[in-house]
Amino acid sequence: MWFWLSLIALLCWSGSDLFSKIGCQGEDDHLAHLKMVIAVGTVMGLHAAFEIFVGGTEISWSVIWTYLPVSLLYIGSMTLGYLGLRYIELSVSSPICNSSGALVAVMTLLFVGGEDYSPLALGAIVLVCVGAIGLGVVDATEDPELRAARQAEGNRKYSKSFLALALPVAYCLLDAAGTFADNRVLETLDEGSANCAYELTFLFAAVVCFIYVVFIKKDRLLPKREAPKYIGAICETAGQFAYIYAIADTSHLAMSAPIISSYCAASVLWSRLFLKEKLSWKHYLMILLIVIGIAVMGMLDI
Repeated sequence: MWFWLSLIALLCWSGSDLFSKIGCQGEDDHLAHLKMVIAVGTVMGLHAAFEIFVGGTEISWSVIWTYLPVSLLYIGSMTLGYLGLRYIELSVSSPICNSSGALVAVMTLLFVGGEDYSPLALGAIVLVCVGAIGLGVVDATEDPELRAARQAEGNRKYSKSFLALALPVAYCLLDAAGTFADNRVLETLDEGSANCAYELTFLFAAVVCFIYVVFIKKDRLLPKREAPKYIGAICETAGQFAYIYAIADTSHLAMSAPIISSYCAASVLWSRLFLKEKLSWKHYLMILLIVIGIAVMGMLDI
């Protein structure tokens, strides 16, 4: 079951990437990243209410406080990721951000051990990790002419800067720490309760951002500009729901984490199809490695 949950998270989060990029790329909206937090927190809050009052999920202050460090790592990383979308292409940002799964796999093998994994399973993990990290390397070392051609096609211009690359790298580090800590915490918490705790914490962050954006900065929330953010928020919430059950399977964490993080491969494809960001053969080679690794992991789970 962990494999199919991982794939659902992959598809939903790649959709979240696409719509978050559309919602945050406005050059004249300097608070777009906080508005994205408002959107995600609102949708997650509604889902938490449904799970608690309809689904019967138990929640308490004890669960919220226990899961709070993990929630803060995730919310912090996502906020930085949304901010970074203003400065860098999705096809560059997503692979760098989602190399976090590779870090989680390495951390798991180092601190938990890999004795239970066959050589074929370890090879599949390596393929996915190499593909995810390779996408970031390809973009970082990309030919300037190809980069210029891609940006011209998408009618947007970005220039490499420390901030543009530092934000997705910061996301990667925080998200990897959150994922590894998440798996450890879920050994003592029910997955549904933990997910509701995360969603309620995100709702609180959304309220704080709403007060800052609307009442302090006196900015407006225009429905036409906010719509992509809420579509992205729905994808994010659905992906989170599948993700938390996927990584709760401790025995398969070193495989599920790389699969989920490889949603950057789908994000790169969406960026090519819908945002007109061009790709090179190196991009497609890295994506192929990821797909092969995922296929092998799926076969091993059958």
